[in-house]
Amino acid sequence: MIFGISVFELHLPASRSLKDKRRVVKSLIERLHQRYRVSIAETDFHDLHQRAEIALAAVVAGGESEMDRLMEELRNQVEGDPEVYLTRWDPQLLEGAS
Repeated sequence: MIFGISVFELHLPASRSLKDKRRVVKSLIERLHQRYRVSIAETDFHDLHQRAEIALAAVVAGGESEMDRLMEELRNQVEGDPEVYLTRWDPQLLEGAS
């Protein structure tokens, strides 16, 4: 079993309030969770309007290449969101007992 984790940071240039930020971040988190069934949450910078840190974790029973593809798809989804800029992406793959 392969575990993939990533902590990434976003810049939200159009966000003028915490309410704006929450709308964008919540939408992104819900989309990624629904589409990929990953565990995902905002983990830092809760009081900043234009910055967010998000952590996610995923598990696949297949090999490392399957997890690499999933992590790349996740990154592409984040980068494809027109309301955010991905400023840091730190993926890690871990192997666990099956």
